[in-house]
Amino acid sequence: MKTKTLSPTTAEEKSSDLDKFDYAILQLLQKDASLSNVALAEKVNLSAPACLRRVERLKQAGLIKGTVALLNPEALNAGMVVIIGVVLDRSTPQSFADFELAAQHISGCMECHVVTGEFDYMMMLRTKDNQSFNKLHAEQLLFLPGVRQIRSFMGLRQVLSTTQLPF
Repeated sequence: MKTKTLSPTTAEEKSSDLDKFDYAILQLLQKDASLSNVALAEKVNLSAPACLRRVERLKQAGLIKGTVALLNPEALNAGMVVIIGVVLDRSTPQSFADFELAAQHISGCMECHVVTGEFDYMMMLRTKDNQSFNKLHAEQLLFLPGVRQIRSFMGLRQVLSTTQLPF
C-alpha cells in the first residue's frame, strides 16, 4: 500500500496524510513505546522493514516527538499534585515573557498553560507533600515576576491521567 509523503508544515495537514497503518502504529506506541519493531510490525500486520520506515517517517514528520518512560510519582516522592492558577498584574507581552521564562525553573512544574477565564496561567506541579509544597511556595512561587495572585488547588485523588491522545 502506497502512502503519501509527510512533508506538510502544519500538524493538521500531517495528520490528514495518515492511513490506517500509521494510526495503528501511533495507538500502539502510545500504549507501549517499548514494543520492539518486530512486535509492532506483527501487531499492525506489516513487515518489519516497512513498519520501521513508517515509524521513522512519523518521527521525521514530528508526529512522534520522543519516547519516554512513565515514572511512578509516589515511588519517587512526587505524589502530590498541585494545580495553580496565576493572575498577572499586567497583560503586556513583556510581563508574559518574564513569567513564562521564570515558570520554566519552578521545581516540580510539569505543565504551564496560558488560559482564558479567571486566570492568566494554569500550572501543574508535583511535589512530595504539603510541607514540601509550602516550602516551594515560600521560596519560589512567591518570587515569580509580575504575579498579582496565586491560587493553589491540592489534588486529593487522581481519577484519570493519560498520555494517550484521542484519535
